[in-house]
Amino acid sequence: MLTRRILCVAAFLFCLLPLCASAQFAHTQQKQIVDANGKPFLIRGTNLGNWFMPEGYMWNFDGGPQSAGEIEALVRELLGPDKATDFWHQYREDYITREDIHLLHEAGLNTVRIPIHYKFFETDNSEGFMLLNRVIQWCHEEGLYVIIDMHAAPGGQTGANIDDSDGYPWLYDSPREQAHLAAVWQRIARHYKDNPTVLGYDLLNEPIPHYPSLAPLNAKLEPVYRMLTKAIRPIDSHHILFLGGAQWDSNFSVFHQPFDNNTAYTFHKYWTKTDVSVIQQYLDFRDRYNVPIWMGESGENTDEWITQFVALLNKNDIGWTFWPYKKMSNTSAIVTITPPEGWDKIVAFAKLPSGTGHVEERLKARPDQDTINRAFAGLLENIKLKNCHVNPGYLKALGMKSVSVN
Repeated sequence: MLTRRILCVAAFLFCLLPLCASAQFAHTQQKQIVDANGKPFLIRGTNLGNWFMPEGYMWNFDGGPQSAGEIEALVRELLGPDKATDFWHQYREDYITREDIHLLHEAGLNTVRIPIHYKFFETDNSEGFMLLNRVIQWCHEEGLYVIIDMHAAPGGQTGANIDDSDGYPWLYDSPREQAHLAAVWQRIARHYKDNPTVLGYDLLNEPIPHYPSLAPLNAKLEPVYRMLTKAIRPIDSHHILFLGGAQWDSNFSVFHQPFDNNTAYTFHKYWTKTDVSVIQQYLDFRDRYNVPIWMGESGENTDEWITQFVALLNKNDIGWTFWPYKKMSNTSAIVTITPPEGWDKIVAFAKLPSGTGHVEERLKARPDQDTINRAFAGLLENIKLKNCHVNPGYLKALGMKSVSVN
């Protein structure tokens, strides 16, 4: 009898082990995300866009190169392979620093979402891990959570500029690229499985554009999420998995009954009305399945619009990370970068027809090398936080405190 009781107690304690192990991590609890102490946690954050994943509009390249690969090709054309390599290394070193993370903490934010490109995480000692390790440590010191967002997946989840792919989202029809993506996420999970500063993994950013010809891919999205979950969970049971809907993270009709007990669902909204009709489908989804929802991207709008949309999200207990933290020439971000001297010439050249069929006319229009070198050197200086300026109206619209770079 005594032996039986001892065995029963041992079995009970064994069942408690996963709960004790996960207690130090934020996790989902019915409709809420809760922190390590079990208290409700509402995400209030920003996206570190344009760092791992440069985008043309944030370089003033409207009408020119838009994807990371296209921008990298332009830089290589203008600086040459050696200097281009040095440029990108320094760019990634200085775009996000300890000072940037401290500023976000001072403003009152509690989370950063970090868009990544899979190519920086192909080995255990890849540059991406070194960069992420630093930022995650700084966030730990400042009391911020980190969400790792797969912005560019192997094969491409969108086929558009934002995933740096080949013009079509091949991920859904390529077993090889799906296995590649699973391997990258497993590598990331092994690296951060015991790190409580990491809130979770946003498995695919904005999958499947709204173009009618791509609608048949919708049915293939949730199976990819299931595959990734199955790949990650034996390695990492602690962290939240964030699943975004189809059509740029807007369409939740692709989802069925939740299949993981530590999962939240994410939507993105740009350029919409600011009334409850915009988010009603997500509120209904939350109620139907008793799961958390989170708004991963919005913004690129006036301070007045952001004020109204933040109020809507807050009223409905929806966490958010607005886009982006830092960009050039525009106040619809927390921090603005000033274009360096000569950047107008770089922009004009970038907008010319590209490709080897246009080499001759591009050579004729190419700025002189001194102008090019000075412009890119100036950009490396101007991206440093000390040379940027903060937008108090934007921070106020988010409901955050006004801060200074000094």
